[in-house]
Amino acid sequence: MAHEVTLITGDGTGPELAEAAHRCIDATGVKINWDVQEAGVDVMARTGNPLPDATMESVRRTKCALKAPITTPVGTGFRSINVHLRQALGLFACIRPCKQYPGVRSFFDSVNIDLVIFRENTEDLYAGIEFERGKPETKALIEYINSNSQSGKIKSGDDETGISIKPISVSGSERIIKAAFDYAKLHGRKKVTIVHKANIMKYTDGLWLETGRNIAKQYPGIEFEDRIVDNMCMQLVQKPELYDVLVLENLYGDILSDLAAGLVGGLGVAPGANIGPNGAVFEATHGSAPKYKGQNKVNPTAVILSGMLMLRHLGETDAAQRLEDAVATVIKEGKSVTYDLKADRNDPTAVGTKEMADAIIAKLKK
Repeated sequence: MAHEVTLITGDGTGPELAEAAHRCIDATGVKINWDVQEAGVDVMARTGNPLPDATMESVRRTKCALKAPITTPVGTGFRSINVHLRQALGLFACIRPCKQYPGVRSFFDSVNIDLVIFRENTEDLYAGIEFERGKPETKALIEYINSNSQSGKIKSGDDETGISIKPISVSGSERIIKAAFDYAKLHGRKKVTIVHKANIMKYTDGLWLETGRNIAKQYPGIEFEDRIVDNMCMQLVQKPELYDVLVLENLYGDILSDLAAGLVGGLGVAPGANIGPNGAVFEATHGSAPKYKGQNKVNPTAVILSGMLMLRHLGETDAAQRLEDAVATVIKEGKSVTYDLKADRNDPTAVGTKEMADAIIAKLKK
């Protein structure tokens, strides 16, 4: 029986990447009924809504989506569609593997890096609970905090301060930390590292760390350790081979997953999955690169590997492995790859998005 999957084409280079991944996944032979939907700045310009109701309804129906990159305006404009999807669909676990593939240029070519980052998706500062400076509700909140806080005061001029709220709950912490340990157990991983700033934020990160320590007792066969987030950044740059599964709050996870992607060659090879009890959305870690829109230039690897994670989620493990092997072979050969995967980014033999997908499909058909 065919799987029902929503394909969200995104904006910028998203449609090109979506098409490349779509073709590669179909080439594995897995039967998928694709429901193609839009989201992002292009549909926003036409309809006034960056995330149409039809797109949300489709994902709720299929419970599985492959999403190409979508632009998030910086500082102004609509809020992140990615964040809205995760929150609206309850996709609490963001899973981002960072794995070295021979042929991808990296400063760590001699080190075996194979990390999996578990990022909590619905809480923390990244939840976007904010109060704009100068608003009456912001002033009232500042007044309340300044009257009741034992640890610090907020600057309270009429138009001085904006506020973001950092919610961390026991239940939200438990489910992502358990998910990280369950993944480690299922996949033969040896260690889980929980990342925090509990030395400073004792009531939020402290709660997160305490929850992690309690859950770790339920998994005696898996090594557990904790790292302060700034130290974790240094550790990853100095000795990334010592780490296995990392579990982080929302904002730290967003930042460190990009750092870890840099260790293995960049965001172009960094896939991702967002999973919850009622569905899953698979997407690359990188953005939409609108300046390259329509140029058939950008690397499709991260979106294709996100499709590989989707196939695993659907139970199509053989097809997922064949797809990953085909991608790895094309990258290792170094012939039919995009400019960023060449030793010289100006190499005239670099191919386009479509042509790299063609090469991967050719490997799948051998």
